[in-house]
Amino acid sequence: MPSWSDYKAHARERGALALELYVVNSVPAKPPEQLAAALPDHLAYQARMEAEGKLAFAGPVSDFSGEQMQGEGLIVYRAGSLEEARAFADGDPMHATGTRSYTIRRWLINEGSLTLEVGLSGKRISLG
Repeated sequence: MPSWSDYKAHARERGALALELYVVNSVPAKPPEQLAAALPDHLAYQARMEAEGKLAFAGPVSDFSGEQMQGEGLIVYRAGSLEEARAFADGDPMHATGTRSYTIRRWLINEGSLTLEVGLSGKRISLG
């Protein structure tokens, strides 16, 4: 099995983007009322990380049926290393207080597309 750096180099040789991001799966570790108490600080942290260009995406995810919300969240960071991304996750008040726990993985983006449409006069933004 190739190492991470070998795989990334091979992807770039094939002409792939090989954009490395870091995916955090965050799950509740304490009762819902404690989650609610930590939410304002968590949201402020996420807004700061976004403003600094460190947060790519974040939000809740459904269960495997796609129908129920069970409190899990997905956070995608831009970072220079796995260690830096782990420091970002550790700095989230939800994780720092033990209200939520997380796992973190590297994500190498090779394929796909993203469309952004901005309607200036209508103040409309569409992401597809």
